[in-house]
Amino acid sequence: MPTSSIEDSQRRAAKVVGFCYLFAMALSIFVEAYARGRLVIPDNAAETARNIMAHERLFRFGIASYLLCMVSDAALITALYVILKRVNPNIALFALVLRIVDTTVGVVATLNSFDVLRLLSGADYLQAFRGDQIQALARIPVSLYGAGLNVSFLFLGLGSAVFGYLWLKSGYIPKPLAVVGVLGSLMMAAGAFAFIIFPGLSKTVSPAHFALIFVFEVGAGFWLLFKGLRLPKTAEPVQ
Repeated sequence: MPTSSIEDSQRRAAKVVGFCYLFAMALSIFVEAYARGRLVIPDNAAETARNIMAHERLFRFGIASYLLCMVSDAALITALYVILKRVNPNIALFALVLRIVDTTVGVVATLNSFDVLRLLSGADYLQAFRGDQIQALARIPVSLYGAGLNVSFLFLGLGSAVFGYLWLKSGYIPKPLAVVGVLGSLMMAAGAFAFIIFPGLSKTVSPAHFALIFVFEVGAGFWLLFKGLRLPKTAEPVQ
């Protein structure tokens, strides 16, 4: 389908996408680098448990922030579909479904954080366990959260790559930016898949595999928020 014109609904959706790219990125960095990053100590269940108990409010704020990020993602993928379905509705729908899976897995993974708080709550029914046993048990849902998030990144990368392809074909944003989006998305998906098979790689590769997608989402976020969609000089429909 030709993309030689831009509808008002697409222009409004572009502002939503621009805002959500920046908003979700900022929230994600806050959660992973601060709210969880300063509390969760790799390979040290006891210190992680002590940190969470000492800073429970911060840990809860991290949970709330990530759930808010998922709400933002829901708005983002809806707006992306509104913009890019004119390029190819079938491919756009495929990307939409991939991103819905990503968001759903992310929400489910976040539920594990409530299990951490439940285990560290000091409830009467936990008195049968020693302190070190409780700390070890609390580490399990922390790890499950990380594993679930990694699975969500696989679908996020694949969905983002498909949307990036449509950005590239549409001409709505600069072509170099769209290329960075496709490459960055594939890099993120490849990293997430590799960590499933070779978990030790995450200690040396992560978070480098997020570098290009960070550049794309920040760049596209500012472009769409302040410049909006540009009208392609020539329509390039996807067959």
